[in-house]
Amino acid sequence: MERRDFMKQGTFAAIAATSGSFSPSWAASDTLKNTDPIARRRLGKTDVHLSIIGMGGIVVMNSTPSASKNIVAEAVDRGINYFDVAPSYGDAQQLLGPALAPYREKSFLACKTSKRDKAGSRAALEESLELLKTDHLDLYQFHALTKMTELDQVLGPDGAMETFEAARKEGKVRFIGFSAHSVETAVAAMDRYPFDTVLFPINWVLVSQANFGPQVIQKAQEKGVGMLAIKSMAKTVWPASEQQDHPHSKCWYEPAEFPHEASLGLRFTLGHSITAAIPPGDEAYFRLAMDVAQNYKPLDSQDEQSLLSKASGVQPIFHRGNDV
Repeated sequence: MERRDFMKQGTFAAIAATSGSFSPSWAASDTLKNTDPIARRRLGKTDVHLSIIGMGGIVVMNSTPSASKNIVAEAVDRGINYFDVAPSYGDAQQLLGPALAPYREKSFLACKTSKRDKAGSRAALEESLELLKTDHLDLYQFHALTKMTELDQVLGPDGAMETFEAARKEGKVRFIGFSAHSVETAVAAMDRYPFDTVLFPINWVLVSQANFGPQVIQKAQEKGVGMLAIKSMAKTVWPASEQQDHPHSKCWYEPAEFPHEASLGLRFTLGHSITAAIPPGDEAYFRLAMDVAQNYKPLDSQDEQSLLSKASGVQPIFHRGNDV
């Protein structure tokens, strides 16, 4: 049995064990035999092509070195070349760095910092490089750049952008980007600086119930900014009764129903003008995302209508105007 076929069997066994049954519409018997690598798309104006899903560092957070190496090896084997991590993801940098080392030359490694000042962001960058066992980051991002005041700070005197630009001249950073949870701040950031990328929630509930996200996609297209997506498999906030006791400890939100609704949600996101989506850090959802991506087909009108009907009345995890 080929290694990829063996891993695919293991993935679907895990899904079956988690969900009790496994029969989403996209998983017809013939599609499960697809062993082609995950497709890639161009990243904005760059000459880089990324796998349509990336691996978030939270997948390996609180794991073991051995387990981290196995999941990274599987991801690479199935065609993933995009990896994203941040210092706020616990021990993820320490685990991802050694696990990714054998594949570093052929991978695209993104990291983030929540520091907004020049000195703090420099210290964070150097620490991330050391922990990730690399001499450069392919993409360095301002993490959760949500408030307008934060945007003013990073772009102002002694702001973190001074570190980012200096690091790019030094060869320690290739591209500069940001993540955000505010439509208004994300759009303003792209108007004020020629960012290479934006990482933003693009999600079926957010789009249909909050009109949250299309504006950022449009601005990214206008500016030629590489569009990266998060929260594709998210659904709503956890009910108060479940916030401390739910099976997905790495999801601060309630994810889409596993596996059918989650797979449709990811396909909805991939159907927009984005380069790649980063699925939840929950390993079961990440494995499902790899299967969806390896067998990716755009949603037909019936599936999209079915998915959006399930969003009616659902509370989005983000709202417009959360930039204050």
